[in-house]
Amino acid sequence: MNDYQLLDSGGGQKLERFGSYVLERPCTQAVWPRTLQENPDASFNRDHKWVFHTKLPKTWTVMHGGVAFQISLTDFGHLGVFPEHSDLWEWMRRQIKPQRRVLNLFAYSGGVTMAALQEGCEVCHLDASKGMIEWAKENAKLNQLQQAPVRWIVDDVFKFLKREKKRRSSYDGIVLDPPTFGRGSKGEVFKIERDIMPLLELISQVLSKDPLFVILSCHTPGFTPLCLQHLLGQTMPKGHLDVGEMALHSPGTLSIPSGSFAKWTP
Repeated sequence: MNDYQLLDSGGGQKLERFGSYVLERPCTQAVWPRTLQENPDASFNRDHKWVFHTKLPKTWTVMHGGVAFQISLTDFGHLGVFPEHSDLWEWMRRQIKPQRRVLNLFAYSGGVTMAALQEGCEVCHLDASKGMIEWAKENAKLNQLQQAPVRWIVDDVFKFLKREKKRRSSYDGIVLDPPTFGRGSKGEVFKIERDIMPLLELISQVLSKDPLFVILSCHTPGFTPLCLQHLLGQTMPKGHLDVGEMALHSPGTLSIPSGSFAKWTP
């Protein structure tokens, strides 16, 4: 079951269906002409405000990539799920082995976390935002995973990884989707151009002796698949690298480029 659909794009906008509701949001990549003239239930405009054409609930639930998500309209135009990541979740499910340990960094609302738990893994879910951790916990309830083996961590990613290294903790699979710019739980500043290499070096030091995968995804302009290939190639052990472009896609519509990914396997 999939409650998400990309309906159309163009003219700097994208039109998407999340369950029963159609939403319109800015999309700078969509420079081509739009096809449909369907009226959305709500639009997020260039002034960073939602304009409502229909009364919407405060939250509702959608299924995407085998995971149930709580959807809510935020002040940033985000909704609680990045649908372009679902292809990576599907790939990850095929690599996972039950009872192995997965670390999800910059974990947001927990798509990776839910998928890994569904496959029988132990998961450590880390995000600097307490609010996003609470949102992810709600998603765990929606997926009947509230009793699953997961650690919810609100912390700065560097401080956490240094502690894990000192404790000799290790993980079989590690997933990260770092922001261009962000702040840690106590105001620590993260800048991807400055911090991505030392971050990946730390990640390589908490990989288990029998690792399964590392997945790096990124929405930062300029961080192309080739760039991510170089980053993982210089920081991970010898292995296989697969890189590409994330995209929003649905049958009958033009796909929208939506960031880059790199996958490392031993």
